[in-house]
Amino acid sequence: MTVHATPVPPADATHPVAIEDTHATTEAAHGGEHESGGLPQFEFQHWFGQIVYLIFLFAILYFLIARVFAPRMRRVFDERSSTISTAVQTARQVQAEAAGQAEAAKAEVEAARAASRATAAAAKARVTDEANARGAAEEAIVSARIADAEAAIGKTRDAAMANVAAIASDTAAAIVERLTGKAPTGAEAAAAVKGAA
Repeated sequence: MTVHATPVPPADATHPVAIEDTHATTEAAHGGEHESGGLPQFEFQHWFGQIVYLIFLFAILYFLIARVFAPRMRRVFDERSSTISTAVQTARQVQAEAAGQAEAAKAEVEAARAASRATAAAAKARVTDEANARGAAEEAIVSARIADAEAAIGKTRDAAMANVAAIASDTAAAIVERLTGKAPTGAEAAAAVKGAA
């Protein structure tokens, strides 16, 4: 047997050897894992740690949801519900006020119509009364004028009739004188006119 002497590394070359040994150990470990044929999280020996981490994360998430997120969401939902109910109540109040104002406006319109009808009826009655009074006054004036005219006509007729008798008497006297050549007396002419009438 031949014994080979291993060379002794110098004093300052210890680190590369250590690095190479560590590298070899890591490769061996990885090779062993690859040769085992599975993922570490599916191996039974790692389940306890994964379950602990899962429970820890679940507890943290539950705490955050229960203490931080859920109250904020509940507050937002409450504010939204309050805003919606306030808006609905305000809308109903405004609708009721609008309905009341519409009824009041309708009553005012009806009152204005009734007042206008009453004013029109009063104006019509006043105009009719004034027209009737004016017509009566004018009719009275016309009747008075007619009466005066009839009286004047009567006087003129009476005067004319008186003059007609005298004219007829003179005419009769003139005719008799023309026919007979002798003029009758005034009494005879008047008697002849009265007898002819």
